Amino acid sequence: MGTPEFSVPNLGALVSSGFQVVAVYTQPDRKAGRGQQVISPPVKQFAVSNGLQVVQIEKFKDTGTVETLAAFSPDLIVVAAFGLLLPPEVLNVPKFGCLNVHPSLLPRHRGASPIAGAILSGDEITGVTIMIMDAGMDTGPILSQIKQPVSDEDTTGSLESKLAVLGAKLLVETIPQWIERRIKPQPQDDSQATYTRIIKKEEGEIDWQLSTQELWRRIRAFDPWPGSYTHWKGRRLKLIKVVPLHVGKSREPGKVVALPSAAAAAVGVQTEDGVLGLVTVQLEGKRELPAAEFARGQHDFIGGNLF
Repeated sequence: MGTPEFSVPNLGALVSSGFQVVAVYTQPDRKAGRGQQVISPPVKQFAVSNGLQVVQIEKFKDTGTVETLAAFSPDLIVVAAFGLLLPPEVLNVPKFGCLNVHPSLLPRHRGASPIAGAILSGDEITGVTIMIMDAGMDTGPILSQIKQPVSDEDTTGSLESKLAVLGAKLLVETIPQWIERRIKPQPQDDSQATYTRIIKKEEGEIDWQLSTQELWRRIRAFDPWPGSYTHWKGRRLKLIKVVPLHVGKSREPGKVVALPSAAAAAVGVQTEDGVLGLVTVQLEGKRELPAAEFARGQHDFIGGNLF
């Protein structure tokens, strides 16, 4: 059971490792992009190309959904970013339970946005947890974990790709040990739990009153979605890549300044406590540009204000 790109390596690992995948559950096709074309979830695309049976559901409460699932007589259900909560009647279907591939080191970063949550929190290490699902939100006992460093260059997109591959490898190593009862599930320490939330589209708008570090983390965490943007002359200016610079208290958060030639960026924006260097930007309706090149084309950009 999975939906986005993160799920694909996990399904691929099951197939290539010789597990019999009797069905692939995913969410319905949806409209996306400027043309609002109907797009199938990445997991469905992979499953169809590999001749696997696909079942698409909106929710488990729909009539006959649980009965259809039970008819497959699964020994085990693997869940990787499915996007739907599994009710108790589903959790009880497979003999060996439902395993979740969760991209964090539980109990840290339970919930909907664990990868972005790790970046927003400034974590230096994150990872993947294989856990037995229960009725709670990522609260079930842990079977295995693997760590992954978080680099200063990582975005949610790049870190997701790394964790998907790492989790897929851990998954196919863990399943035989679990089925053969060679792993003892370890309860989570709820006192150490942290929670993430669903990120909203409007959170991509930059607030220059925030600290440099927080803005740097938010821009990385919101890449690729919802993206981070400010406004220049009434048009949306997307911030693609930035670097944090600390040069003391700012008097005018949002003001664009030129930076010394030795700095990591040629152009910066004052924040609550310093300067955020702009490396790559994209003006609404235009292509991505190095910030220095963009500034040369906008003669009043240096000294201007972003809102």
